[in-house]
Amino acid sequence: MTSATADPLRHVVEKALKTSPDVTARFNAYRAASDAVDAARGGLLPRLDLNASAGVDRDRITSRLPQNETLNRRGAALTLTQLLWDGLGTQREIDRFSHDRLARYFDLLEATEQTTLEATRALYDVQRFQRLVALAEDNYVQHRYASQQIQSRFRAGVGRGVDLEQANARLALAESNLTTETANLHDVMTRYARIVGELPPQRTDVIPPLTVLSAELPSSSTEVLNRAVVQSPAVSASIEAVRAARLSVQVRESAFQPRLEARVRSGIGNNFDGVRDQKRDSSAELVLNWNLFNGGSDQARVRQQVNLLSQTEDLRDKACQDVRQTAAIAFNDTRKLTEQLVLLDRNTLAIEKARDAYRQQFDIGQRSLLDLLNSENELYTARRAYANAEYDRALAFARTHAGMSQLTAKLGFARPATLTDEANGWSFGEDGPARCPQAAIVLPQIDIEALARRVPALAEPGKPLR
Repeated sequence: MTSATADPLRHVVEKALKTSPDVTARFNAYRAASDAVDAARGGLLPRLDLNASAGVDRDRITSRLPQNETLNRRGAALTLTQLLWDGLGTQREIDRFSHDRLARYFDLLEATEQTTLEATRALYDVQRFQRLVALAEDNYVQHRYASQQIQSRFRAGVGRGVDLEQANARLALAESNLTTETANLHDVMTRYARIVGELPPQRTDVIPPLTVLSAELPSSSTEVLNRAVVQSPAVSASIEAVRAARLSVQVRESAFQPRLEARVRSGIGNNFDGVRDQKRDSSAELVLNWNLFNGGSDQARVRQQVNLLSQTEDLRDKACQDVRQTAAIAFNDTRKLTEQLVLLDRNTLAIEKARDAYRQQFDIGQRSLLDLLNSENELYTARRAYANAEYDRALAFARTHAGMSQLTAKLGFARPATLTDEANGWSFGEDGPARCPQAAIVLPQIDIEALARRVPALAEPGKPLR
């Protein structure tokens, strides 16, 4: 038995993570951010420049004779420059890029989690529509059987023409439903191929069992929402974006500080530096540069970064709100669909028994053809609703795990060794979301008994239902 057969969901997710352009793009963005940190850190290290030149200087000096002088020169020099002070601009730039690298790391985790969820959804949808196609085929067979029975009766002179028309109309509708489900199956298989990177498994007579990730979920929506926010890579990335933006403001403010450098230069040549007969020159100096006026550009850049900082704080709060909403809806769907499946199963069994009874009564003339065809359609609709609810419930569990950023780990996939220590000890600190509701919505249970007590009012004309 292959791994794909033994655990189709894990195989699909593994394949999707390996082939997803989104995941690899985020990983390359993370590596580029790491390189940016190294590039910024180089600003604190000494800089060594080699300069070589050869040329001709032609001077005209009227205070001496001859007035015109031509000087051929050539030479080479090494210059060592060390930054001593720049208002901490370089250090803050290093810190900014470090936070940006962490943001790209969290983006990678978010892309991985979302790709896992999309691969799970793709597999569930293929299995779902394969099952719906099978139900549509069964529905078509049942209607074709009824149509053949009516046609035989009509030819024998014991059936009515209108019954034959009804049977043929319902047969056409059943065939239309089959065509629709087949087209839907094609669409989800195409989507599966895009996400997973390979063709989906072909339909077999035995539909594979549905993998339901119902274990290890919190018991309350409050706990789900708290874990969703704390563990969300999207929220963590937005917080790192805020920290990087705050440092960008400080980097811009460093332009108001002087820049101090130490320089050591030594060179040799012929008529070196344009000085006649000079063969060698060495110097050591401290160079101070302090910009006093820049047309207001530095102040404008500071204001720009302050506004961008406010924008990142807004995006951080929005990310928190989105994460809470997604997790709350997914967790509520797990409970709602679990309850619905019980009712839909009861509904399907009841309709199936009614259909069998209608068929027997139709054979002995106690039921009309319309009653029989309606019961067939009701059974098909009930079975279809149950199948959809079953796969929706399985997907809701997967969405809940993804909302808490644990779906990938739930399926047994660990982070690469090179990434496991990237955010070790990371926390929100004082930069957590400021506009993110903390309370979970709790709806009261449906009181069936209270609703049942309203039934007698239907027998009293004019009395409103309350």
